[in-house]
Amino acid sequence: MKPHSMTQPVFQFGQVLPEYSVPVLNERAVRASAGILFFFAIVAFMNAWLVGNFQPTRVFVVTFLADFTIRIFVNPRYAPSLIVGQWIVRKQQPEYVGAPQKRFAWAIGFALALAMLYLVVLNNVMGPINLIVCSICLLLLFFEAAFGICIGCQIYNAFNREKAQLCPGGVCELPPDKQSGVTVLQVIIVAMFAALVVIAAQWVYRTGSQPPPPNRQASTASPSAAADPAEAERCKVPDFAKAMGHEEKWKLHNHCQ
Repeated sequence: MKPHSMTQPVFQFGQVLPEYSVPVLNERAVRASAGILFFFAIVAFMNAWLVGNFQPTRVFVVTFLADFTIRIFVNPRYAPSLIVGQWIVRKQQPEYVGAPQKRFAWAIGFALALAMLYLVVLNNVMGPINLIVCSICLLLLFFEAAFGICIGCQIYNAFNREKAQLCPGGVCELPPDKQSGVTVLQVIIVAMFAALVVIAAQWVYRTGSQPPPPNRQASTASPSAAADPAEAERCKVPDFAKAMGHEEKWKLHNHCQ
């Protein structure tokens, strides 16, 4: 541990270092923590989407909200995901970035977590709003972990008179290097590769074996349940699910198969 870290107060957002004009955070630890959270978020999301099991999602929402509460209102140094992320990258040279824009970005994540707590954990609400909120969270985490792009930090610049400082990769201080862009040839290569993937997918689906049709005996085995007007009304697929081709998934998520 560095000497300056011993003097940091408990309630503080970011490290105050003499060589920087604003409080800073270690971007490498931040990206590592985003990757950790993204992993558990996608596992929870897939459990809900594929098998209709929302319990991992509920657990993740509570832990995500607790982690971000500590980050924003106490100190990022004590947030569990950042502690683990810092330990993982402990042998890497720190890359310090401005803390104010990170706090704004994490406040967006905190607000999304509060919405999911109300919808999924407390009220067990199932619908497109949950899907949208989860998708936004996954998108923000993925861009942070994979590309080092903080979308919330870019939004910060749009709403604050004082622009962000010390951004990852120096994008706030320096104009983008024209040589770092892509060429026309590279765009063509990516387009050809995408077309190849589409062709391969069509061939696989056309020649591969198809799974057997789903067994509907379970739904017809209990006439009393099917005849229950309240249950039939509960399992009536809403129009929005039909319009988006989500009818079968809606039944799965609401245990109406």
